[in-house]
Amino acid sequence: MISLLAKLFIKNGDDTSSPAVRQAYGVLCGSVGIGLNLLLFLGKFLAGLLSHSIAITADAFNNLSDAGSSLITLVGFRMAGQKPDPHHPFGHGRIEYLSGLFVSIAILIMAFELVRSSVDKILHPQPVEFSLLTAGILAVSIGVKLYMAYYNRSVAGKIDSAAMKATATDSLSDTLATSVVLAASVTAHFTGLDIDGYCGVLVGLFIFYAGYCAARDTISPLLGQPPHPGFVHSVERIVTGYEHVLGIHDMIVHDYGPGRVMLSLHAEVPADGDLLTLHDMIDNIEHHLQNELHCEAVIHMDPVITNDKQTNRIKREVDGLLKEKYPEIRFHDFRIVKGPTHTNIIFDIVVPFGYRAQGGEIVEYLSSQIHKRHENHYAVIQVDRAYTNDAQ
Repeated sequence: MISLLAKLFIKNGDDTSSPAVRQAYGVLCGSVGIGLNLLLFLGKFLAGLLSHSIAITADAFNNLSDAGSSLITLVGFRMAGQKPDPHHPFGHGRIEYLSGLFVSIAILIMAFELVRSSVDKILHPQPVEFSLLTAGILAVSIGVKLYMAYYNRSVAGKIDSAAMKATATDSLSDTLATSVVLAASVTAHFTGLDIDGYCGVLVGLFIFYAGYCAARDTISPLLGQPPHPGFVHSVERIVTGYEHVLGIHDMIVHDYGPGRVMLSLHAEVPADGDLLTLHDMIDNIEHHLQNELHCEAVIHMDPVITNDKQTNRIKREVDGLLKEKYPEIRFHDFRIVKGPTHTNIIFDIVVPFGYRAQGGEIVEYLSSQIHKRHENHYAVIQVDRAYTNDAQ
């Protein structure tokens, strides 16, 4: 159904990197979610009244809260799609993450209320009445929620949305919750065991865990997280695809919401190249990144000496030293400054967060090894941090 509606109402639906297309998918899924959750609420509420089951009734109100969550998602996508203004020059894309956080909070509140009411049912049990109508309503609800989990997960992957992932997780937890409720009703009918309250507690714990996972996934981009490896590889492919780019490093990605990415990096170019030609190439790369990846890029040119035998020889030595003891560490901005009494070997190393060795330890190792091999040579090493999953 979602695929059909997307073809009918979303123009250029395959261009999921476009903010307008992402917004359209979010609004569509939110609207469908509101309608389906309201229908499920009415059906389960009726089943709860007929069976006198606290677990079914609580599950019904969980679907009502899901309708509210879908409304939050819809509004969030609409607001996130607003254009930049003087007060928010980077746009409003992070509102999508906030909407996902609000959904997570709603899930956690509902989980707490469900556990509380279920404990009360354990302390004050009431008989649960079973009927084929009740079982049928719950079975249909399970099927609908499975479908909602499927299409929300599918769209979340398609547009890379944390808010949609939270909604998909919520739908999947509802499927498990309703399955437990149905099992409790069937068990009570055929065995006489009243496990309704206990199942309600179990359902509440399922929902609480889903809310925790959803909150974790939406808080992370708000705090700042590494860019997706696929995005990093795309940037590398585009930039290094130009003839005079020898390599890139110091890539930093600032995420102001899906489709609103600010990117900076250093591109190594031949030191003896024509400045105007290289500058024109950098401009073309920035436009290429904007057109293909929808990101604003700022590129700094780093001149690299490529035809000096001594520089290349010592650079190979440093590369060998790192591969021997710290193979995960990369280096860049390598240059040699000669003086009348000594020579400085200057470069930067990139140390990932949480690496097994501290930056000072690596610097001391390289400095001692270089000085041991070249008595009047001294290493001047800057320690950089890796702001992407692949050290730049």
